[in-house]
Amino acid sequence: MATYIRNSIVLVVMTLLPWCVWAGVTVIHDSGHTRPLAPYLEILEGSERSTNRPATRDPRLGAADIQSLLPIRSPGLSPGPVQSRTHNRPFARPFFLIGSDPQSRQWLVKHRERLKAIGAVGMLVQADTREDLQTIANLSGGLPIMPASASDIAIALGVSHYPVLVSSQGIEQ
Repeated sequence: MATYIRNSIVLVVMTLLPWCVWAGVTVIHDSGHTRPLAPYLEILEGSERSTNRPATRDPRLGAADIQSLLPIRSPGLSPGPVQSRTHNRPFARPFFLIGSDPQSRQWLVKHRERLKAIGAVGMLVQADTREDLQTIANLSGGLPIMPASASDIAIALGVSHYPVLVSSQGIEQ
């Protein structure tokens, strides 16, 4: 009888769980530079869109407009030496932070094959121009690198300089 009751409770909880998941979104932090998600969803919905109709884009949204991302800044981060250290934070995938500065470009070229071998993804945390983005893309050799501010990540990891590699084993340059 106890097993029946336990199974019934589990069944009720599993039935109600999806309703909890559909609860409203709570904004934890808004820096004032939040971008709407709609332009990015348009890419996924593109196959459903009629091909006869010209695509309209709200210029304020900046969908696929790389210029709207520039300049990329990460306050609190700058090029410089990083002291290697271990940590006990399990990361699913290694990642690295770089800028478009000469030190970062040299580091990327030097470590590119190792970064590929370990499946690392990159964050371009500083860039001023389209040429900066293009230079990093050319030097990446196919490594996935996304332009993004990394100030919050840097604070959480106690990092103030880049280029830097963060893996489950530790932080290194």
